Amino acid sequence: MSLKLVFNFSSSSLFSKAHRAVPSLSLRSKSQGLHVSSPNNAIPLPIIATGPPPRVPVPANSEQKNRRKLQAALTEHSQHLKNDRTKLTPRAKSGDKLKKRFWKDVSVRTDSEGIHEVYLDARPIRNPTNKKTLSIPSSKPHLASAIALEWDLLTSVQDTLRSHLLPLTSIASRAHDMLLEESADASARNTKTRDEIVASLLPYLNTDTLLCWAPPSTAFSPDGGDAQHLPSLRDLEIRVAQPIIDFLTTYIWRGIKLVPALDSNSIIPVDQPTESQAIIRSWMLGLSPWDLAGLERATLAGKSLLVGVRLLVEWSESFRSTQQWRPNDESGEMGFGIEAAAEACSLE
Repeated sequence: MSLKLVFNFSSSSLFSKAHRAVPSLSLRSKSQGLHVSSPNNAIPLPIIATGPPPRVPVPANSEQKNRRKLQAALTEHSQHLKNDRTKLTPRAKSGDKLKKRFWKDVSVRTDSEGIHEVYLDARPIRNPTNKKTLSIPSSKPHLASAIALEWDLLTSVQDTLRSHLLPLTSIASRAHDMLLEESADASARNTKTRDEIVASLLPYLNTDTLLCWAPPSTAFSPDGGDAQHLPSLRDLEIRVAQPIIDFLTTYIWRGIKLVPALDSNSIIPVDQPTESQAIIRSWMLGLSPWDLAGLERATLAGKSLLVGVRLLVEWSESFRSTQQWRPNDESGEMGFGIEAAAEACSLE
């Protein structure tokens, strides 16, 4: 019995030693790597976020549908509130009077002195500044007819508050203001409006659109400095601007000098010579109220004082001696018209 126990104990110890030795050799051969650094265990951080958990993501289509439903519900709700407010407020219908014009016919009447006035039925059009009847000189019957056409095209009283629908009426009112200011006696004569217009137009000369030319072509230009097959943008601008400049410096401001507004190596505008600015300023101060009002609108529309002057000289009755009524073979127009002015202001 004792021998059997001893044998079992010794055999089990030997088996355990052999069992421990064999796997250690096999594990060492399998787990041997390229480095000997010990691995670092991950350290979990505590969750410190507060608030409710994030919403479960939903497909984009369902989210857009929910947003649209919400917007439709809000729109419907606001419409109901608007309708309820309209029912409770009796004055809400007073705005309907402005939706329809109160006149039926527009006509031009001429008095014994040849002054033209535009009438809405039996009511004359008045200057919005001084509330006096807007009178058109006898030499401008077409202007009176054009103003009448502007008012005849209006569909509501609200349109009378939109100046872009009445451009000729606005110009005529501006000239009418200057006429009333300057028609008083020498002691009470007022030139405030004229001085303000001239002071606002003269700075356009230093940044005139007609004198802003593209820089000359260089080796770094898109054409590589070789534009022999096609004219460059600068050539096209000079081709359009040079006839206008030659006409003004020959017939209007004889002998003055006009230089390009931009230098080839700078983006800062170059001021025109002081003598040229003084001559142009004195010339504008001597214009009639109608010519000065038209020049102001033309300059503001095209951002070019030179183009505005060229257009004014071509069509004003004050410059009959300098107007050039020569037919244009390409477009069939006479002289310098609106199309030519628009091209000169927009070529860039």
